Amino acid sequence: MNERDMNRVIEMAWEDRTPFDAIAFQFGLSEKEVIILMRSELKNSSWKRWRKRVQGRGTKHQAKREFTIGRHKCSRQRSISHNKVT
Repeated sequence: MNERDMNRVIEMAWEDRTPFDAIAFQFGLSEKEVIILMRSELKNSSWKRWRKRVQGRGTKHQAKREFTIGRHKCSRQRSISHNKVT
């Protein structure tokens, strides 16, 4: 994985409303692999803060999400992230 993709995965992992399923679809990384990546790339204090924030957060898991419509989508998202999905 190149540095650009790694930075995008880390950014997506920090976002509250981006599920791990989206990361898996776009980059082929499972939730466990994202956790390992975050632990290896972040400072220890940042990793602990991220882990505490993500644990139990329903929006990070597609099956636990309570909303299906009304999701915000930036019109510039594709040009910002070079997202192949949008």
